[in-house]
Amino acid sequence: MRVSVEPSPAAARSGAIAAATCYLLWGLVPLYWKRLASIDSLELIAHRHLWSLALLGLLMVGKSEGWRSARAALSTVRGATRLGMASLLLTTNWLVYVWGVNTGHIIETSLGYFLVPLVSVLAGRFLLHEHLRRGQWVAVGMAAVGVGLMVFQAGRVPWIALALAGSWSSYSVLRKQSALGAIPGLAVETLLLAPAALGFLLWRHFEGSGALGRVDAATHALILSSGIITAIPLLLFAHAARRIRLSTLGVMQYLAPTLQLSLGVWVYHEPLSRARLQSFVLIWVALVIYSLDNLRSQRAGGPMASPAAAQGAPKAS
Repeated sequence: MRVSVEPSPAAARSGAIAAATCYLLWGLVPLYWKRLASIDSLELIAHRHLWSLALLGLLMVGKSEGWRSARAALSTVRGATRLGMASLLLTTNWLVYVWGVNTGHIIETSLGYFLVPLVSVLAGRFLLHEHLRRGQWVAVGMAAVGVGLMVFQAGRVPWIALALAGSWSSYSVLRKQSALGAIPGLAVETLLLAPAALGFLLWRHFEGSGALGRVDAATHALILSSGIITAIPLLLFAHAARRIRLSTLGVMQYLAPTLQLSLGVWVYHEPLSRARLQSFVLIWVALVIYSLDNLRSQRAGGPMASPAAAQGAPKAS
């Protein structure tokens, strides 16, 4: 018999506010990356690795348990390999997202994050051998039809969306199998690629194309803020995840791609053709079916779609 402990009203309210703020920040983050569109995306991701690592290191000062768990995870070949793969997937996700935003594909990046829960369900089925309910299969099928319709009408594969959904869902599976918490896990993942990031930035600087020292003060401040942009939503998510139900968190996650889609259409005036809108509608209907099926399963005492539950932290954008 499964016993669940409901949070107090004050804790639930605090968690809901934290979750809403977290997803609001992730939804509005294209405004930040657009301000840095003149800088090479790979250089931005290298900066994000280093400044995120610096901030996460400060957050872990005095928390010996976090460092011990990180060392333990890296002490075995299997653990180090898994963390290395997670680091590469996270970096890929960050890079595709920033490149997509800064090259005028915000709508397609939002599609990627709408697809994440459904791709995560498939990852759980084929990588973790989890059982899928009929409603989940229906939702995945409708989303596949939506993507297929988009390919047919546009004449090209929405690779940005699929790369974001695929890399994030695969990353979520690896994080689900890790015993590390959100902050120690992200700290290790940024640490593993920090030497490469630092080497790349030094090469760019001495080659004469690096941003630091060659841009205005406001741009410098934005670059150095990349660690804060990464860590604050993560901390809010961690706070929320301990205080509200995963089903609530799962429904609220759609706030972020909805805001991103709105920015793409209304602020940056990216084209949203009728054909593309039809594909989005199919995917939104699939997400409604998926969410209702998850809620029904939870109320009946069944399992949630576990890969989706792991997908919220640390977020890619």
